[in-house]
Amino acid sequence: MAIFEVEIMKTRTVKESEIQRDWWIADAEGKILGRFASEVAQILRGKHKPSFSPHLDMGDGVIVINAEKIRVTGNKETQKTYFKHTNYPGGESLTQYKELQRKHPERIIEYAVKGMLPHNSLGRKIYTHLKVYAGSRHPHEAQTPKVLEV
Repeated sequence: MAIFEVEIMKTRTVKESEIQRDWWIADAEGKILGRFASEVAQILRGKHKPSFSPHLDMGDGVIVINAEKIRVTGNKETQKTYFKHTNYPGGESLTQYKELQRKHPERIIEYAVKGMLPHNSLGRKIYTHLKVYAGSRHPHEAQTPKVLEV
């Protein structure tokens, strides 16, 4: 009769206190909107870390500068629209990309990244780690952000 030794493999889960958070700074100047937003969303979500867990907020903070200089390809500059509804009858409004870029250029990146995050309470919590600024100045020097190459 042979006695077998059984190795038990255990999956280790990360605790909230063990999560290391960093800050990254990403320059949007000349970048294409969708490709840039997907990279930022992955950093916010924490998918770049080997200890990634889909049910935890493991991501880092991201500061985006020069949001006014983001690019789109094709005819999106003239055809892309953003939809909003007030939940009242007839309360829908459409905003053109050009108008949004002129008035609030940071919202273009915010909308794109928010759409790439989970659509639940975890996604809303992760979204708070995104800071977008139209120009090249930001008030987050104390976080000593690393440069994110996108």
